[in-house]
Amino acid sequence: MSLTLQFVPYNDIVALGSARRVNKLMNIVKENKVVLLEGRLKKEEEADLISIAMEEIDNKFKGIELAVIDPKKEDSRNMFKNMKTGFVNLVLGDRQGFTVIGPATIIKEIKKDPNNIQLFTMDAGSKRKREAQQKLADAAAAK
Repeated sequence: MSLTLQFVPYNDIVALGSARRVNKLMNIVKENKVVLLEGRLKKEEEADLISIAMEEIDNKFKGIELAVIDPKKEDSRNMFKNMKTGFVNLVLGDRQGFTVIGPATIIKEIKKDPNNIQLFTMDAGSKRKREAQQKLADAAAAK
């Protein structure tokens, strides 16, 4: 099984409304792709994305994993840098940062710290084993 990463530039979603933005990202994830989003979603959009993912869980779609790196942790000692960052955010929106969204069937775990993300994927062998077990359980339930 291969891992497909799809980069989504901030410019591709900036003009979309919140609902369309969330739906676009969810559709990519449901294609078993890991989204690498330039920038961040609003907190409400993250909540909507998680809520929609939970509603759509079934035998094939097991949910999502999501992580955000936000490099703009403010340093209260550097007022000029904070003012500059605030102005950039005002002009560019939520372009700073980086978001990773992926299907839970592929991504086992996402670990992050302020400067990096570690993405742990499912072992293809264990996934095949789980699929075989699911088929056996489905066959037993059908009897």
